[in-house]
Amino acid sequence: METETIDVNDAQAHFKDLVRRVATGVHVVLSENEKPVTHLLPAGVRVPGLHAGTIQTSDDFDAPLPDQFWTEGK
Repeated sequence: METETIDVNDAQAHFKDLVRRVATGVHVVLSENEKPVTHLLPAGVRVPGLHAGTIQTSDDFDAPLPDQFWTEGK
């Protein structure tokens, strides 16, 4: 996939063109002060591993809840 980096200020002036390029498969990275801040992807596209390691679940995530959970506050 081709990647193109563009400054946020320039992106505003060429937004329609950027949307068209993203729809054809170009990965567009928006930057501010030469630092990447976000990227544009076609709707419905998922990027595997994009947020790897940011979500964690406890070991007892799928353990049955205690009876007190269901009766508390009634």
